[in-house]
Amino acid sequence: MKTIVLLIGVLAVASAEWIEIDWSQVRPIEEFDHYWARLPAELQFLRTAFPNRRVTNGQEATPGQFPYQIALLSTFTGGTGLCGGSVLTTNYILTAAHCVQNALGGTAIMGAHNRLLTEDTQQRIAFSSAGINIHSGYTSTNIRNDIATVRLNSAISLNDRVVPTRIPAAGDSRTFAGWTGTVSGFGRTSDASTATSAVVMFASNPIMTEADCLSSWGGNTNIIQAQNICLSGEGGRSSCNGDSGGPLAVQDSGSLQVGIVSFGSAAGCSIGMPSVYVRVSHFRDWIIANSDL
Repeated sequence: MKTIVLLIGVLAVASAEWIEIDWSQVRPIEEFDHYWARLPAELQFLRTAFPNRRVTNGQEATPGQFPYQIALLSTFTGGTGLCGGSVLTTNYILTAAHCVQNALGGTAIMGAHNRLLTEDTQQRIAFSSAGINIHSGYTSTNIRNDIATVRLNSAISLNDRVVPTRIPAAGDSRTFAGWTGTVSGFGRTSDASTATSAVVMFASNPIMTEADCLSSWGGNTNIIQAQNICLSGEGGRSSCNGDSGGPLAVQDSGSLQVGIVSFGSAAGCSIGMPSVYVRVSHFRDWIIANSDL
């Protein structure tokens, strides 16, 4: 029986199909119209700004440092959008709704350090529009309920470089204010270049109270609500274009995902404004109902 299981495993690996990506056709999700349509009218003028677009003032991760990190490529009528995401289970990934809304399908890349290379650690698995689950409270004209799960066309193989994220337990009411949060992703590397980062980058800063974040955003409750969690923009460190949908984590007996990259100030990612995330604990029940977690 052990021999049969081993042979089946070998055949499964041998039959896995490598998905080739034309990276020249991939651009950050923030360059698509539907990203901007959801933002309040008072922020629309910022569409013409040219901010510093990257995981700003961060550093390159060591290979395997964020084994739950995903590079998510969603195919739209107008091109392919780059986002982040996290491994939720062997069948599902977790990301932002705006990353997959109206997507025709796409590819999730797990286990990548340099997404442009053919790395032995990488798994590239396709998904279809039928596998996309977007929160029913999300629309193309708001930034509320910006969360989605995606069922992949085939199962992820877990190993030391591909590990599911952990989310807060039921009843965990901690706000994590004052904790050090770490955001990771493949977003742009400078305002002087249109190139996104080939490798995983990360930045860490304190997580803010809701009141402090709201104050930084001008007291606008249309933008900051209890369903959000914010990371300080201290030192110009922030998530940015191409990082949408990716994880914000704290260290709590290992990495614990507390946020999903949702939006930041289009006036510039490194200007010190807080970056804003979906608060994972707020949507725990929804995540479980829309996955096999």
